[in-house]
Amino acid sequence: MYRFKKILYNTIFILMVTLVLAVIIVPIYWMVNTSLKNPREVIDPIPSFFPRTPTLANYRSVLGSGLWKNFSNSVIVAVSATLTSIVLAFLASYALARYRFPLHINRLFLIWVLVVRILPPIVLAVPLFTLFNGIGLINTLAGLIISFQIYTLPYSIWIIYGFLKTLPKEYEEAARIDGASPMRVLVSIVAPLVRSGIIATSIFALILAWNEFLFALLFVRSPRLLTLPVVISRYIGEYTTQWGELMAIGLFASLPILIFSNVVYKKQTEGFSMSLK
Repeated sequence: MYRFKKILYNTIFILMVTLVLAVIIVPIYWMVNTSLKNPREVIDPIPSFFPRTPTLANYRSVLGSGLWKNFSNSVIVAVSATLTSIVLAFLASYALARYRFPLHINRLFLIWVLVVRILPPIVLAVPLFTLFNGIGLINTLAGLIISFQIYTLPYSIWIIYGFLKTLPKEYEEAARIDGASPMRVLVSIVAPLVRSGIIATSIFALILAWNEFLFALLFVRSPRLLTLPVVISRYIGEYTTQWGELMAIGLFASLPILIFSNVVYKKQTEGFSMSLK
């Protein structure tokens, strides 16, 4: 009986893992499959799981349309927005976790940050557009970097705050007794101790900034400043959709995040292994 239950549990586990992998892998495979088809084969009512006549025309068309400039815009904006939000979130989270403010300002601030994150972005788009237009930040990458903080900063504050709240104060107190300045304590003691939390937060913040569409669509007018999500949307027309090119550019836009997450995950795992040794 025990052996039968063990076999049953193992079978169910294998089936669940297979189902999860299928949900993840099948869409990626279908994107690759569609990106290698010609337009006639893409719209064929009978779908084929393998391209009958594989072609790289979709990739050549996408890469020949000035995509590298849009790619560099996305990299600049996403990385800058992530770094800005991580630095500001780290400082704000440390103040909220370590200092007591009157009238429960700590809790009120965290609630307000959460409310801002929950609000639909379109609610903030109009006042932001008016503000940026008045100070000359419309149609600039700097304007996008600042506006993306609405997505990344609240998220980063809440996650880093959770890590700092569980961090024992004894390490900081020992450093202060040795004569370390507050900034020295932050940089040399606190930051390394919550490094895993900062890395995890930076991954999620980068994904949010990389995929942001609404503000990038509203605040940028010049084609040379467009980011990848806006360019991708232009392959979907009112009467037709360029499926092959859409899948090609979708794969191209997904690769940087996948590579970055994989590299950071490996580095973080190596760090944990070294600390355990």
